[in-house]
Amino acid sequence: MNLDDWLADNTTTDKPLIPASTVIPIRDSAQGVEVLMIKRNTKLSFAEGMWVFPGGKVDEEDRINAFTEHDSAKTAACRECLEESGLSIAEKDLTYYSHWLPPVEAPKRFSTWFFIARAPQGTITVDDGEITDYAWWTIEQALEKAHSNFIEILPPTWITLFDLSQFKSVDEAIKSVSSRGPRAYATQMIKTNEGLAAVWEGDRDYITRSGESLGLHRLVMTESVWKFQLSFNHA
Repeated sequence: MNLDDWLADNTTTDKPLIPASTVIPIRDSAQGVEVLMIKRNTKLSFAEGMWVFPGGKVDEEDRINAFTEHDSAKTAACRECLEESGLSIAEKDLTYYSHWLPPVEAPKRFSTWFFIARAPQGTITVDDGEITDYAWWTIEQALEKAHSNFIEILPPTWITLFDLSQFKSVDEAIKSVSSRGPRAYATQMIKTNEGLAAVWEGDRDYITRSGESLGLHRLVMTESVWKFQLSFNHA
């Protein structure tokens, strides 16, 4: 199934999806790949106080010269990155990384494109309004800060950081993602003996419209540490 069909299959009429876009600026350092993260104001109505990657809703202005939703998402990603961090990233330098849908229970359902890009040279500037802070962290540092409750992040952010931790350089990350193509996540939430868990297609507790899901594909969110579990069984 291609991503357009996947999106159509996961769209509900009672809660229409809101197009959004995110860019993950990464750069090489002596300690490994670093990622730019920004902190959202605690007074905002969505993801308040969370550490995220630059991004936001796809606006009408982003659609003016766009032929597809994908094109408008790339325009929005670059615009939001400039507005929220001061970094100017060209659309041609974006690599489609993943696509995320929240649980149907979510108050707002954002259909979010995630892109990665090599961070250009430039000074990071935040407006101290919507965005109150920023940091360049290695992937391991960001995950450790989340596990120690020094920062708060959302499941898509955690999974993205976890996945990026396998790469040793920006070139390796972009080459690998370009080769494998974007991954799609339609999140469902369940309760487990260990705690709340986000599950995705391929997990035995994921509710599908056709066929039985086998194995594990979940992020278990305990109070002490979040754990990603992935294993596929074949009947």
